Amino acid sequence: MNGEQLLQQSMQIFEERRANYGLAKHHFRDVARRWSLILNCQITPQQVVACLIELKLARLKENPAHLDSIVDIAGYAAVMAEVLPEPNEGGHPDEKRY
Repeated sequence: MNGEQLLQQSMQIFEERRANYGLAKHHFRDVARRWSLILNCQITPQQVVACLIELKLARLKENPAHLDSIVDIAGYAAVMAEVLPEPNEGGHPDEKRY
């Protein structure tokens, strides 16, 4: 699989997840709220995505050739772009969010 094919596969999965779970910004906001309750501290949607990327990176450490994890990281990068606050929501696209 080349880079373009990997990104196409990631995009297909991204679109399937959107169809099944709705917009990433809504879904990950809900996940952040749930994690905040469990962890008893404020978690942002950006932190949720960053943790999921870290999970995939940890798995890649064990098996660097595992394409599923690489595809998932590409997908989570797209999710991160969607969960960043809009400038009119008090955020700035270039600011660190997590």
